Amino acid sequence: MSQAYFITGTDTDVGKTTVAAGLLHAARQAGMSTAAGKPVASGCDVTPKGLRNADALALLAECSVPLTYAQVNPVAFEPAIAPHLAAREAGVALTVQSLLGPMREVLALDADFTLIEGAGGWRVPLAGQDNLSDLAIALGLPVILVVGVRLGCISHALLTAEAIAHDGLQLAGWVANIIDPATSRLEENLATLAERLPAPCLGRVARIQSVTAEAVAEHLQLDLLD
Repeated sequence: MSQAYFITGTDTDVGKTTVAAGLLHAARQAGMSTAAGKPVASGCDVTPKGLRNADALALLAECSVPLTYAQVNPVAFEPAIAPHLAAREAGVALTVQSLLGPMREVLALDADFTLIEGAGGWRVPLAGQDNLSDLAIALGLPVILVVGVRLGCISHALLTAEAIAHDGLQLAGWVANIIDPATSRLEENLATLAERLPAPCLGRVARIQSVTAEAVAEHLQLDLLD
């Protein structure tokens, strides 16, 4: 039975892609076929083949199902700014409908394990009143939350979990990505998150010397997902 999830974070730069690539690698190690999508990405490099985003390339590298870059990341912008602002500057209508078709195509490949990765946190604006969270709702996917563990992360995590529940989606699991290992009372903070978030912790990713998908996968437990 195939599994598909939308992966989001408590904020930007909390390690969503690092964790997503680790989850995909863990799935591959477990003998599953993998696919991924990053519907919109800003902060892209200009290359001879077109705009390329490092996060989308990291996801593509962990896909065992044949996918082109454009399938993984159909909408790319060069400036490293909020996607709706980058879209406005580029004259692109960035709506849920514009992203829905390409992501449904990724899901239709029916890989054993598929991840659709958001941008930034849960309530990232698109055009008009659309949010990127509306894409997750339209796809009807359960959500994996990457918690960037640092001062203030408990409130960010709980508010995000509340928003996910309010939107009618299941929080399938969360990952503690310890981006500040010097966080005061680290273990107590992690215990509070475990007590209050209504989903299993799929693992904690500490600071590791070589941040590769393989190294991150060692800290994750896919079998805790429904």
